[in-house]
Amino acid sequence: MKRVTLTFDNGPTPGITNHVLDVLKAHGVRVTFFVVGKHLLLPEARGLAQRAHREGHWIGNHSMTHGVPLGDRPDREVAEREIGDVDTLLGPLAHEARLFRPNSRGTLGPHALSPAARDHLVAHRGTLVLWTHIPRDRGVAADAWVTDAQHASRDSDWPLLVLHDRPSGHDVPAGAMAFLERYLMWARDSGIEFVQDFPDTCVPIRRGEVRMPLTPHVRGLQA
Repeated sequence: MKRVTLTFDNGPTPGITNHVLDVLKAHGVRVTFFVVGKHLLLPEARGLAQRAHREGHWIGNHSMTHGVPLGDRPDREVAEREIGDVDTLLGPLAHEARLFRPNSRGTLGPHALSPAARDHLVAHRGTLVLWTHIPRDRGVAADAWVTDAQHASRDSDWPLLVLHDRPSGHDVPAGAMAFLERYLMWARDSGIEFVQDFPDTCVPIRRGEVRMPLTPHVRGLQA
């Protein structure tokens, strides 16, 4: 059976994340939410992360501010703040493998991490989770991402998709995620199984162990 891993970045967002959780629950799909730390300071948003955790979803770290990529911010203090402070905020909500996805503005490359960020993940037994495909859910039409996700799900070997539970700029309830159910129903009819684990090729660091070369993802490393 075809496998697909679904993840959501940039939330939690009241009015969107709750809709996503409702749809996932209705279809029996579990995912990973990579949350932005500053959102967790808001009680309603933290409540959504707590609900996601209760319902069996994994919670990962997507940096404190979702600002300038860490590869362009080499200071150790920045890495400690952008990664470590979110781990502290998450507390028991965090997955035991300390999942972290860097903000790299939608593209893979050495701008994603600094050496200090790499060192932090290794020292704290963190897990670096990347992706294979990002359906463009901020496109011209609110449902345009669905076709993109279908192609990736059908044509790739175990794709790891990134969607976003954040405002998409579309004037429909829940934004682009209003069409999440359409994609899930298509996947069910296509015989696709959703799994929570990640393809090894998307996890260069797992529980602090470097599993593959990091030069493509860390600024300033020598090949």
